[in-house]
Amino acid sequence: MSEIYRFGVSLDKSLIEAFDRHIQSRHYHNRSEALRDLIREELVRKKWTEGGTVAGAVIMTYDHHKRELVNRLLDIQHDFQKTIIASSHVHLDHDHCLEVIAVKGNAADVEQLSLKLKSLVGVKHLSLSISSAE
Repeated sequence: MSEIYRFGVSLDKSLIEAFDRHIQSRHYHNRSEALRDLIREELVRKKWTEGGTVAGAVIMTYDHHKRELVNRLLDIQHDFQKTIIASSHVHLDHDHCLEVIAVKGNAADVEQLSLKLKSLVGVKHLSLSISSAE
């Protein structure tokens, strides 16, 4: 475990009150935990915008009866085989599937993968969740 450093932060009363309401609604035990998460989130966002290495998941639902959609999805995934580390496929009902694709790689590559998949006709919804790869 790394060393813990303590520091003071000066904030306007209205800002700290809003922050306290936020951390209570998110069930944090204290301000330090909430602040650590905010810092980590900002550092991940920085990696994303600067093209660093990220890890995450592409989550999509689609109509598997849509003509040639499954083949197009597979072709795109094969094009990104260095970025995709795993995938899981679930049948939601007779017509719809859920696919979760675990990714790790350059942020720009992860974004391109998600954009290419999302643009296909028959993909009902796609979301991308990213985190630090470290």
